[in-house]
This record gives sequence, structure tokens and C-alpha cells, in this order.
Amino acid sequence: MTGEGERVAALRDRLERGITANVPGTAVNGGGSPRVPNTTNISFDRVEAESVLIALDLEGVAVSTGSACSSGTLEPSHVLKAMGLPVHRTQNSLRFSLGLFSNDEEVDRVIEVLPRLVEKLRGLTKKMVSV
Repeated sequence: MTGEGERVAALRDRLERGITANVPGTAVNGGGSPRVPNTTNISFDRVEAESVLIALDLEGVAVSTGSACSSGTLEPSHVLKAMGLPVHRTQNSLRFSLGLFSNDEEVDRVIEVLPRLVEKLRGLTKKMVSV
């Protein structure tokens, strides 16, 4: 991998480090395996991916719950299912894609807003469960 692929992979890795360091209960799905440089898939314990997707969308951040070939659907990724992940983890996972025009500022923005959003959503879930 050279040039653009290395640049995007560095952004992806920075995004993963920022999210896993700042949002408790997160995990990179397939992080130790060979993968494309522009995509990461991260699971969020105790919060549904669709809720995080909507909250990020309201902040101007586009993510997906499915694979690229199934974008537009709220179905869990068939790839995550094939990896043998537990059902709850496939339902709590988001795909972040980076590209030619992705930059440090965009990664920083996600790392900045995501912890607050996830904490808020987990708080709402906790309140709903205790009612």
C-alpha cells in the first residue's frame, strides 16, 4: 500500500484509536485482520447502531449500519454475521468510510462529538429500562 492508501489507512487508524479511547465499551470489528484501508466497523455496547447513526447524521456525520453494498438499509451487516459476531454486536455496529477528500479535521470532529452522543443515548436507554 502506498500513497493515498497509506494516508487513508492512517486516518482510519486514528479514528479507531480516538473512538476506542474516548468511548467506553467500543470494539473494532475485524481490527486484527487484513482489511481495506478506507473502512472501519466499530461496535458500541449498550446502544443500538441506528440511534447512533441518527445522532451522527444530525451532527453532519454520515455512517452506515450495513456493508457498502447494502447502504440505505438498517439491517446488520451480513459480513459481521459471517464473522460469527454475537447478534447484539452486529446490531450495535457502525461502518465508517473514508475517502479521497477525508481529512484530519473530519476525523477530529467525529472523535469530538461521538462520546457525548453515545453517553446521551446510553443514558436514555438506561432510563427506559428502569421505567
